[in-house]
Amino acid sequence: MQWVSALSTQVSLEMAVRDLAEQIQAQLHTAPDLGLVFISAAYGSEFSRLLPLLNEALPLPCLIGCSGGGVVGTPPASAAQEVEQSPGISLCVASLPGATIQSFALTEDDLPDLDSPPAAWAQKIGVSPADQPSFILLADPFTASITELLQGLDFAYPGAVKVGGLATGGAMQRQSSLFWNGTRQTEGVVGVALSGNVTLDAIVAQGCRPIGRPFRIAAGERNIVLELEECDDFGGKTQTPLAALQDILQDLSEADRELAQDSLQVGIVQDGFKSDLQPGDFLIRNLLGVDPRLGALAVGDRVRVGQRLQFHLRDARTSADDLETLLTRYRSAHKSTPTTPIGALMFACLGRGEGLYQKPNFDAQLFQEFVGDLPLGGFFCGGEIGPVGGTTFLHGYTSVFGICRPVTNDSP
Repeated sequence: MQWVSALSTQVSLEMAVRDLAEQIQAQLHTAPDLGLVFISAAYGSEFSRLLPLLNEALPLPCLIGCSGGGVVGTPPASAAQEVEQSPGISLCVASLPGATIQSFALTEDDLPDLDSPPAAWAQKIGVSPADQPSFILLADPFTASITELLQGLDFAYPGAVKVGGLATGGAMQRQSSLFWNGTRQTEGVVGVALSGNVTLDAIVAQGCRPIGRPFRIAAGERNIVLELEECDDFGGKTQTPLAALQDILQDLSEADRELAQDSLQVGIVQDGFKSDLQPGDFLIRNLLGVDPRLGALAVGDRVRVGQRLQFHLRDARTSADDLETLLTRYRSAHKSTPTTPIGALMFACLGRGEGLYQKPNFDAQLFQEFVGDLPLGGFFCGGEIGPVGGTTFLHGYTSVFGICRPVTNDSP
């Protein structure tokens, strides 16, 4: 197996594609099976020319990709780089012997009803759940019905890792593009299902740290939290979410109280039985509003009575610490894994990058520092797709990594 990554920042699209093809051909030693291309919004007027140029310079049997607010790639003999606010094209190409690769493109009208059986989803994707595929998903933010898609795929392919992101097109968001083999798509979702002797591991870094202590939702409706109960008092004290939050804020440092004015989030625990909560156990959602009369809070997702909730803060230092913690945990957990990763993809929020950290290439190079000198590609998204607690969600302000490795070391 081999995975190579190329990056070009040539201003001319023709020169950039030629540059990418030369980089790939110099590194790839076997026939390619899969390509993933990401093009920055700086080339917005030329998206339609990308695939013809790429097919002429470097024909690939299976190719998906999209436009983004920036791209991530790994030039030859270099660390991974994040290209923001300027021209850039990233291309990953993989040779995956022993793997089965099924690409697909779906519009909203193609999606089965959520009451449909798994077989209806498998028919649309072209892969049986018995094949235990992993998914890479790239979607248009306006027409993909992404939440319904993720729910349907989780239902049809439980336990399958699904990573990806929403395409963007810069200032004019509706100019985003998706690429699927020889065609440019302007709506829906494109993706690839990987099965056989290949799998994806996921790291989802939501960039937050908890404050206060966890509570249990004692009363709520849709996305409104009405009452919270202290977790360590079964059937004990209940209070309004606003009162609980005010108590927490009083105990914070002055710096954190100031940060909470703009960066307060809500973390919802996904595993109802886990007692030792750590980063990665929470689904982070925006705090949308407060009803002072009722003391209720509105959050950016549906809630259920009995779920545990904890308030969180987000800033650059917290985002860095969160990612480092998750990367350290991944490295430790996979020390005994019999196979070695061959490459990776990074799907990062437009709100991260240099604007958050005040330095370039932060997430990409931290990833390589902890996980290894893997060829890394990807893009800056308008929303990131990744699992938390075994369920796939659409995130914000997050970096999602999909790490590709063989299942076994056996030859096909």
